Amino acid sequence: MTGRDIAEMVALGALWGASYLFMRHAAPAFGAVPLIWLRVTLASLVLVPLLLWHGEGPELRREIRPLALVGVLNSGVPFVLIAWATLSVTAGFAAIVNASTPIFTALVGALWLGDRLDRSRSVGLAIGFAGVLLLSIDKADFRPGGSGWAVLALLGAALCYGFAANTAKRHLAGVGARVGAGGTQAVSSLLLAPLAWWLWPEQMPGPSQWGAAALLALVSTALANLLFFRLLGRLGASRTVTVTFLIPVFGSLWGALFLGEAVTGAMWRGGAVILLGTALATGVLRPAWLTRRG
Repeated sequence: MTGRDIAEMVALGALWGASYLFMRHAAPAFGAVPLIWLRVTLASLVLVPLLLWHGEGPELRREIRPLALVGVLNSGVPFVLIAWATLSVTAGFAAIVNASTPIFTALVGALWLGDRLDRSRSVGLAIGFAGVLLLSIDKADFRPGGSGWAVLALLGAALCYGFAANTAKRHLAGVGARVGAGGTQAVSSLLLAPLAWWLWPEQMPGPSQWGAAALLALVSTALANLLFFRLLGRLGASRTVTVTFLIPVFGSLWGALFLGEAVTGAMWRGGAVILLGTALATGVLRPAWLTRRG
């Protein structure tokens, strides 16, 4: 991995980590669905013209059905769930829970596609879920005003990402990066438009909320997706997935710096266990004692 690759990986982690900050700031003013509609619509207005300019319109039309499915699972539904969760949990907490996405991806791949889980990856899944439990146990309050439902929404988003990754692996393996990024955002925009119109806030959000929505769409979605797919093409999936370890760090950092959020010891402990499980489940970490036969 070159210095340029490392720099772009850190930049991607910072951009995706910032998405939790932007949602935490803008979601109370817009509501979850209108905010996410703005996110995917503005992103698609950048990405779709870019792919058309590169002559990839026919591929977009040809792959529209799998793109629609992946768009729902990878953008529309999980984005809304995360934005709704940030109404009651901090940006840092949401970013740490979302670090469990590769664990759900491995689990869905094993149960749905029959991907083989060796001993190291199986231990990683168990450790990762233990980390989620450790992180969430004191948040599991489902009474009015509690954050239990927000935690479930974040876990539901991670599960959606797991299905999306495996669906893309199965049906979009040969699709170009710009088509995958732009097509999924455009489909999500069309699907969310009626509900966003119905739930549009009666009081117009302020300039800072509009700014956060614009940055969420243009920086943490359009630019981040282009950067992600470029890294994916250069490094492959196994190396690119290591960006997962940077997102909760930046999510917590931005929340602390700009929103004054506290980063508790319980968050760090739970996050560390989740990331250990993620490293094992994705094969980034393969201890000899877990891979040794017999």
